[in-house]
Amino acid sequence: MGRDALGEFEHRVLLALLRLGEDAYSAPIVVELEERTGRPVKSASVYIALRRLEEKGFVASAMRSPGAEGGRDRRHFMVTSAGRAKARQEHEMYMRLIDGLEGTVGGA
Repeated sequence: MGRDALGEFEHRVLLALLRLGEDAYSAPIVVELEERTGRPVKSASVYIALRRLEEKGFVASAMRSPGAEGGRDRRHFMVTSAGRAKARQEHEMYMRLIDGLEGTVGGA
């Protein structure tokens, strides 16, 4: 795998971030992944994936104060333009792999 290749879980985290928008932090990412996949997700796994995505340039982060609602500062994550391009590239690759499998795999 090349430096910019996505692991399966990194791919899922990137997609969850795209769903949540430009202002996501770890707790909503965990909830999104659990709801969409039907599987439990450890927050530590999300932190590791976010760090790797950031190292690859697909995600950026910044500490933000909670503002009027109070609470503690949180690290918020945003998908970069490179991350959006990578998600699009991965989607196109999967679509090419799926093309022609209609009826062969669970009714796909």
